[in-house]
Amino acid sequence: MNRAMGFLRHSFHQLLLFSLISFSCVCGTQFSIPRLGALRRTTRTEPKITSSSVSKDFKTFFYSQTLDHFNYRPESYTTFPQRYVVNSKYWSGANTSAPILVFFGEETSLDNDLSDIGFLTDNAPRFKALLVYIEHRFYGKSIPFGSREAALRNASIRGYFTSAQAIADYAAIILHIKKTFFAKNSPVIVIGGSYGGMLAAWFRLKYPHVALGALASSAPILYFDDLAPQVGYYAIVTKDFKETSESCYETIRESWDEIDKVASKSNGLSILSMKFKTCKKLKRTFDLKDYLDSIYSEAAQYDHPPTYPLSIVCGGIDGAPKGTDILGRIFAGVVAYVGNKSCYDMNAYNHPSDETYMGWRWQTCSEMVMPIGHGNNDSMFPPAPFNLNRFIRKCKSLFGVQPQPHWVTTYYGGHDLKLILHRFASNIIFSNGLRDPYSSGGVLENISDSVVAVHTIHGSHCLDILPEKKSDPQWLVKQRKTEVQIIEAWLAKYYTDLLEFRDPA
Repeated sequence: MNRAMGFLRHSFHQLLLFSLISFSCVCGTQFSIPRLGALRRTTRTEPKITSSSVSKDFKTFFYSQTLDHFNYRPESYTTFPQRYVVNSKYWSGANTSAPILVFFGEETSLDNDLSDIGFLTDNAPRFKALLVYIEHRFYGKSIPFGSREAALRNASIRGYFTSAQAIADYAAIILHIKKTFFAKNSPVIVIGGSYGGMLAAWFRLKYPHVALGALASSAPILYFDDLAPQVGYYAIVTKDFKETSESCYETIRESWDEIDKVASKSNGLSILSMKFKTCKKLKRTFDLKDYLDSIYSEAAQYDHPPTYPLSIVCGGIDGAPKGTDILGRIFAGVVAYVGNKSCYDMNAYNHPSDETYMGWRWQTCSEMVMPIGHGNNDSMFPPAPFNLNRFIRKCKSLFGVQPQPHWVTTYYGGHDLKLILHRFASNIIFSNGLRDPYSSGGVLENISDSVVAVHTIHGSHCLDILPEKKSDPQWLVKQRKTEVQIIEAWLAKYYTDLLEFRDPA
């Protein structure tokens, strides 16, 4: 029996991988939607985060989380262990009503966030704060029924894999922590980056009684429906490359036709496979183009100082030996960015065994439909508009569900944002770097005195919540200082109100 069940699980896993591979290879012009995430998930080989590499000040706990917060069917009360991590090193205690800074996990394991999200640990001594990190359901070690494959296999269970359920999880855990630490009067500031930043902003709107304020870093809450231009993301990628190096930009722009020209030869795909040292022989040019598209997008999105990955790509392209042809220069850029490898996996950015890829694919196929496409004009990319009908067909073939492209704006809002939010919302910081392609879907103007936009001209994706470095440019130091001062003002107002309105009980 166990052997049979094991065989079925293995068979399903293989089927799911095949389906996801097929989905990632959408025919013709539908390039992969650039991945969100506070941290760059590069193809470079980097050390894995282990328990020994994280400070002993971080203590891991598991909360018995309710599967369904919004219904009262028997199965709704099913529970699963949800991971959260607490660091109380700098907390001055509940008796001082010291704040709690809570980081919202996103579409990946919590592991790397503990060391690579610096805003909390950098500012904990200043705020004398308790630090909390909560993992998103269905990622990392917080997966119902213990297996991501089992969860995705069960159509009923994966229906609970939503952003609304996720922020309800966060509310439950925050209230549990406040009770456990006797911290009833400790104000909570929630912090998130990218998708996690969207969750932080939405959490403040939905749970103002739980969180005093939110820092939403690089949160493209307007990249839904028709709120932001579909071509906005790639327009900024193009702008970033053009500003970095005109010759690099021109080489990339000309390379797509050159790829097609080589591929049109009788053995063209073999030539391209050898020229780009692909791990498997190319079966079509789209796979190579999509791989290059992902490299350029990632380099622009995470163009962080002091290394500036975009400059590394262009340095490789522009620094190729004199006489190198266009595709040779493009490959030199790949090597400069990814590193010198024996071969290059064209599926590296769309690998179905990657938990983020698998989980985020479901989320985008259900509610997080972000219509990102290539423009036709003034772009270094080939034309490839977002095709909603094709996207819906693919999602239905993979998961059997109809994507809900309007649900995010229905549930959280987005249309007429300033008109609506200035009347009731408060204490949200929308931070952005304008070189981040996702800033095209971000909030870039103040909505009210306390719902504010803090952006920098030179910043990149979620840069403000990464660890402070001595080499940080002054504009970044200033951005972080502004954010801290805003949060300090929220806290000061809260403590004044606490004295006036404190519940005698």
